[in-house]
Amino acid sequence: MSNYIQVCDVEKYYGNGSNASKAVDRVSFQVEQGEFVGVMGASGSGKTTLLNMLSTIDSVTAGHIYYEDIDITELSENKLSEFRKQNLGFVFQEYNLLDTLTIEENILLALTLHSRHKAEILGRCQELLSLLGIEDIRNSFPYQVSGGQKQRCACARALANRPRLLLADEPTGALDSRSAQTLLETFTDMNRKLNATIFMVTHDAFSASYCGRILFLKDGRIFHELRRGRKSRREFLNEILDVLSLTGGELSHAE
Repeated sequence: MSNYIQVCDVEKYYGNGSNASKAVDRVSFQVEQGEFVGVMGASGSGKTTLLNMLSTIDSVTAGHIYYEDIDITELSENKLSEFRKQNLGFVFQEYNLLDTLTIEENILLALTLHSRHKAEILGRCQELLSLLGIEDIRNSFPYQVSGGQKQRCACARALANRPRLLLADEPTGALDSRSAQTLLETFTDMNRKLNATIFMVTHDAFSASYCGRILFLKDGRIFHELRRGRKSRREFLNEILDVLSLTGGELSHAE
């Protein structure tokens, strides 16, 4: 595997002068192509800020973020927009689907934004509906399906352009435990079968146990890292809970 992402001494301040607060404090790490990385920490630990900088939604105050040989901290707004379109997919806690379009139309819309031929668009849409197990609700509207099905549609849309990195911010936050488990198994399949690189922020230990590696943030710094290796998911879950119990952070898990 090669290092796809390198985060080097990144800092993020909000406000200025005496009112400035540091959200991310000299964070450095690497993500390899095909990794499934989770980021955990209590509210205010800097995890969403970190994801927003990786996703080009927010800019760094200091430091650099490299995607292979591209330093995204040096790109103009236009080049950032193009980079985002070509390389990144997003899954958020809110599904952000258009209620006036069917599930299939929501996915087709994402595909047409990348100006392909009609046959290619329809073929890719069918592929995504099948991959995410939502073929049977393709003609339903978002208000007619469950939260888990909506989130899988959001995943299909995020994968429309075959992004090199999928960024997920609390993707199971609005889901019941069964839907959350289905979504996380979908992420695992995407990671294994498509070699998708996934970077997921979560406060939930159960969700984190699906990752291959977890970075723990506290006060804007990485204070610990866990790798799953050959451990079972339950063993990894227990390790995660042990680390969380030391942080005094939020504990959340379901089984």
